[in-house]
Amino acid sequence: QVQLGESGGGLVQAGGSLRLSCAASGRTFSTYDMAWFRQAPGKEREFVASSNWNGVSTYYADSVKGRFTISRDNAKNTVYLQMNSLKPEDTALYYCAARPRNPLMSLGRGSSYDYWGQGTQVTVSS
Repeated sequence: QVQLGESGGGLVQAGGSLRLSCAASGRTFSTYDMAWFRQAPGKEREFVASSNWNGVSTYYADSVKGRFTISRDNAKNTVYLQMNSLKPEDTALYYCAARPRNPLMSLGRGSSYDYWGQGTQVTVSS
């Protein structure tokens, strides 16, 4: 079992930056692939970014590529999402997700993640 807790959301103006954090419980964090997803009101959940278990492989949605960076600190059981050049369309509830490492499964497949946090709200004003 892994429990996830997101933090770092808030209200920011367009063009600004935020860094989200996701702290995980348990001693096996370093064996998990981690990802960020988001869901805006009235829209389906969408993939944002992911990292494999050791951070060597990362994957991004086209909509955030070049603006967002996922990273992880396995010693702190934490994964981060640095968000720069934020746009109003980035407004959403951001979720952290985890799955046991699986090099055969796409890092962007939401259904492959077993554990989810409660989410942290990001609002970008224009």
